[in-house]
Amino acid sequence: MGRSLNILGLISRTHDTGLALLRDGVPEVIFEEERFNRKKHTMAFPELSFEALFETTGLSLGDIDYLTLPWDTKALAKTFFKIVTGELPASLNLLRPAAHATQDQRIVNIWLRLQVALRRKYGTMKLPPIIQVGHHDAHAAIFFVSPFEEASVVVMDGYGDQSATSAYYGAGNRLEQKWQLGFFDSLGMLYTSATQHLGFKPFEEGTVMALAACGGPTYHERFRNVIILEDDGRFRLNPEYVSINTHGLVKPFTQKFIDTFGPERGRGEDLNDRHRDLAYAVQAVTEEAVLHIVRHIERTQPSKNLVISGGVGLNCVANARILRDTGFERVWVPPCASDTGAPLGSTLWHYHQNLGHERGFALTHPFYGKSYGEDEVIAALDVAGLSYERIENDQELYSRVAEDLADQKIVGWFQGRYEIGPRALGNRSILADPRSLKIKDLINARIKYREPFRPFAPAVLLERAGEFFEVDQPDPYMTMAPRVRPDKVDVIPAAVHVDGTGRIQTVRREDNPRYYAVIEAFGNLTGVPVLINTSFNRHEPIVTTPAEAISCYLRTEMDRLVMGNIYVKDRNRQAEEVARMAFKQVA
Repeated sequence: MGRSLNILGLISRTHDTGLALLRDGVPEVIFEEERFNRKKHTMAFPELSFEALFETTGLSLGDIDYLTLPWDTKALAKTFFKIVTGELPASLNLLRPAAHATQDQRIVNIWLRLQVALRRKYGTMKLPPIIQVGHHDAHAAIFFVSPFEEASVVVMDGYGDQSATSAYYGAGNRLEQKWQLGFFDSLGMLYTSATQHLGFKPFEEGTVMALAACGGPTYHERFRNVIILEDDGRFRLNPEYVSINTHGLVKPFTQKFIDTFGPERGRGEDLNDRHRDLAYAVQAVTEEAVLHIVRHIERTQPSKNLVISGGVGLNCVANARILRDTGFERVWVPPCASDTGAPLGSTLWHYHQNLGHERGFALTHPFYGKSYGEDEVIAALDVAGLSYERIENDQELYSRVAEDLADQKIVGWFQGRYEIGPRALGNRSILADPRSLKIKDLINARIKYREPFRPFAPAVLLERAGEFFEVDQPDPYMTMAPRVRPDKVDVIPAAVHVDGTGRIQTVRREDNPRYYAVIEAFGNLTGVPVLINTSFNRHEPIVTTPAEAISCYLRTEMDRLVMGNIYVKDRNRQAEEVARMAFKQVA
């Protein structure tokens, strides 16, 4: 047998840096730098991810055949130059500022940083060929690991190299871009700008989506003037309300926008009805624009399958409307729809689109992060001074945890390799009973320390999902928010948002046997095969290591911590104080 073909995807010098290793067309590891350096949406060069890659796989950089970058820097330079000057230069060599560096300059900068980061530990080595992949091409290439042999693909994000919205058609191992819209006519950047106008931080768009359900239609009709829908699925942002020259760079809204919808909410300012109603309008009109785009794709392309990628693909309410209000029969969104998935997408594009390899792998679970052994778990508990019990029998463990949950205990659940993407999906999760509203309030107030209107995701056994939710397809990655069936609202009230929806996660036994078994055990005990699942963190990236899980457990009011077969209920007060002080120093 010959040596495997190793393609390494790398994202650097932008938010959510990280890497992905594709070996013979199959993802082996996908690492996000924030999980290691503990800085959310970090822009740091992924040095720690490289160290974890080589430690986990036993490879060296010399074993990498290609390195793919999910940005076409030449196209990006052209786009920015045209925006700034209104024309394209005769030669990109005229561009000297770092933000407008040429393709060669950008590559040199990236590789200088790579060499500096790696030479200290691994010495000088020959670097593999560099393959640049268009940003939206990288997002679209997630199709190659979708469950579909053929599908329409839509990419919607803040911006790519040349566009913020693109449509593709995929069949077998080929993707063809059908059309793209303007760079600054961006639903992603509009939503981000509105998020900041409403007083939230960048990357808190999910908070606005949750707040929208608490608002009313006061501004809905007026906000339709901000996004102008045009023929053929196109749209543009109205320059009377949005200054596209600064959109996404500084405060983008015009005085007319402020006169119509009110001033920016200050940090710490109480939320009022105007803020809630503006959030409602932003979400409602975004949904209308997304449906406008998708219905055009539906009319002009033959597939009944749809793949959604790009950061806007994290809008689970809009995704549910696509499934409900269009003719698409299946909608699939990967767990890493945002730029966390761009390194993987760039490797897939090169492997299939450029090199022509046939497809043979489908993404059925998100667990491509790092794992930790039981000896590392025990060592971390010993350092923290916590007592623990090892439960040898798996079924006994699942029954014990199910009983705890049914007794209204909140459980930190730490298992195997961590999830890729921004959402905890069963290996770094906080679990709770969905049958009592007080659990929701308790988690928000004592565990997550966040706004009380924020909902929690219900995880449900796949074969029982239709009993509780108005959904008829799998959704293993929390990418849809269907309606909870009316007769189940009072059964799982903690899992129901104020608009009657729930951002579900369907769980198959084959994809995560241990997580499935806990939900199953809870269902056998209570008759409700549903658990609350929220991310294992508190104002930090999702926990990666046993020590981080222990620290979060001690800094919050979780009742139990389960790491593999190690069961912890000790609440050593001295250890709690040490954990809090250590976290403050890191933060």
